[in-house]
Amino acid sequence: MNTVIAFIIIFGALVFFHELGHLVMAKRAGILCREFAIGFGPKILSFKWKETVYTIRLLPIGGFVRMAGEDPEMIDVKPGYHVGLLFNPKGEVEKIILNKKDKYPNAKLIEVEEADLEHGMYISGYEDGERESIKRFQVSDTSYYVVDGEEIQIAPYNRQFAAKTLGQRTLAIIAGPFMNFLLAFVVLFLLGLIQGVPANDPVFGEIVPNSPAEQAGFKEGDVIKEIEGTPMKSWSDVVGTIRANPEKELEFTIERAGKKLALTVTPDQVKTENQTIGQIGVYSPVEKSFLGSLKYGLVGTYTWTKEILTALGKLVTGQFSINMLSGPVGIYDMTGKVVETGFTNLLSWTALLSINLGIMNLLPIPALDGGRLLFFAIEAVRGKPVDRQKEGIVHFIGFALLMLLMLVVTWNDIQRFLFQN
Repeated sequence: MNTVIAFIIIFGALVFFHELGHLVMAKRAGILCREFAIGFGPKILSFKWKETVYTIRLLPIGGFVRMAGEDPEMIDVKPGYHVGLLFNPKGEVEKIILNKKDKYPNAKLIEVEEADLEHGMYISGYEDGERESIKRFQVSDTSYYVVDGEEIQIAPYNRQFAAKTLGQRTLAIIAGPFMNFLLAFVVLFLLGLIQGVPANDPVFGEIVPNSPAEQAGFKEGDVIKEIEGTPMKSWSDVVGTIRANPEKELEFTIERAGKKLALTVTPDQVKTENQTIGQIGVYSPVEKSFLGSLKYGLVGTYTWTKEILTALGKLVTGQFSINMLSGPVGIYDMTGKVVETGFTNLLSWTALLSINLGIMNLLPIPALDGGRLLFFAIEAVRGKPVDRQKEGIVHFIGFALLMLLMLVVTWNDIQRFLFQN
């Protein structure tokens, strides 16, 4: 249950802040945002605040911000339609009722002759029984379609995504991944404030139980003055010396409570991916400071970003197998293991996932934010946008391929999960 709760909270937070970035920058550009959704599929919970409907949906596999002009289904009022009109106090059309008009006895019923609900914002037609004269009605900039009793706000062209400048559209799209990097930085910054950040002083931090360091008599807070007669000026010097001497007895000169002591220890031999190193079982010293935590957040975000990009490069060159990728099942399994190690490790895991989500969304793949940005780059070079229908086809194909990749990765995750458990 702890794993389920942690997974839902972490994944929900990553998606929430990503979509929040899109929402904030879209609204700043004046784009009508119809819906802010966490998840896909049927709605579990929804409420409306100002112009936007905020929803939580059943399938926790992402989220979206539905912007005007980007709607998958557009309502088109055509000549010959019979609609009902309700007016605001200014005499402008406030609501256009498309069906179940009998529930609105005060509505003016007309047969549409012409409608421009993007640029001119008007609708004209014949009132029932008065076909000899066409009447034109001005439509309010804040008006609504009413379909099955549900109100859908009409978006004048200047409130639509496509009407905004290239810079405004770019910011609205790139803000999502940016928020993931910002979230990672904030989480790591808070982690630094909570647990402290590694210091570079030649002082022992926490001693691992039953380690060579504990058996040799070292204690937390011991100041390392020399190793084998060589002065130690930093923690980096200490670590470098220990790693370079696996299974070799080393004499330490330390200072404890104002007194100098000489202790000997033999580092264990530990094999890593590329080399064999020595370890004695001590952690680096930590310090708690605002500036140190700030640096820790920045450096950690940069370092993990660099490592993920390196791994992606290996995937492209074939040095990294697709079987090593993980989807929701693999992330869930790993989250469960991290939960067992403690809250601070869970925060680090959250930051890592957030950076990963930000990078993945910036890849120039159709259907992802990076794919949208690629089309914006093409628009900047051409001086005009790519045909929307053609772009839509490319994004649809990209989405289908992503879903196929997700199925493959998820199947691999399930096999690993069943085999390991």
